[in-house]
Amino acid sequence: MKHWLPVHAAAVFAFLYLPLAVLVVFSVNSSRFTGWTGFSLDWYREALGNPQLAEAAWNSIVIAAAATAVSVSAGTLAAYALWKRTSRLLAGAVYLSLVTPEIVMGISLLAFFQWIFRHLDLRLGMHTVILAHVSFTIAYVIVVVLARLRTLDGTLEEAAQDLGATEWQAFRTVTLPLLVPGIAAAGLLAFAVSFDDYVITSMVSGVDSETLPMVIYAMARRGATPVLNAVSTAIVLAIGTLTLLSARLMRQ
Repeated sequence: MKHWLPVHAAAVFAFLYLPLAVLVVFSVNSSRFTGWTGFSLDWYREALGNPQLAEAAWNSIVIAAAATAVSVSAGTLAAYALWKRTSRLLAGAVYLSLVTPEIVMGISLLAFFQWIFRHLDLRLGMHTVILAHVSFTIAYVIVVVLARLRTLDGTLEEAAQDLGATEWQAFRTVTLPLLVPGIAAAGLLAFAVSFDDYVITSMVSGVDSETLPMVIYAMARRGATPVLNAVSTAIVLAIGTLTLLSARLMRQ
């Protein structure tokens, strides 16, 4: 049995990553078709020179950065509160948001924004996309930071308070420095999830807030092009790097 385990593991990893490997290979293929004709970086140069892709990429970065900043700040405090005052109901609500289908969350957010906008002179745009991304990235932050908190010794704060520190001073000088790796990992994961989202973003975005996944999907529907291979390869490498870095920080 043990001799077949490496074979089984190799088959699983091949199933997961072989399509990505093919994507990377054909992103540097000089031909527009699937037949290999030679190495070329023309599709990357064409992608860099596409103004629509550049604007969409910038929108994705701005939205992901803003959503990450808000979700990390609020999520860290929420995780700390759950650590100090355990609540099964609130903890279950956090995990429920992780398993809720994106299409359901997107429809609910769209209905919520439409209800709010009846009373305010606002429209869908970057602000609604950022708020929508905060609504699901904050759950990732809470889970990661809470996992880090559960590895800490709660008596450290009590010792600091016995020495004269207030609750805030004990949190800021004792607990928060120990949380830095977990907070950084949560931030990287939240950024990657926000940057990669399509379903929810497509429902709550305006005409001036198209993200890179939305543009890629629209281009793919018009017909396959090697430019999409190049853009997708760049996204896979970037998101993969952030994910691996996040996993490494979580182990520290």
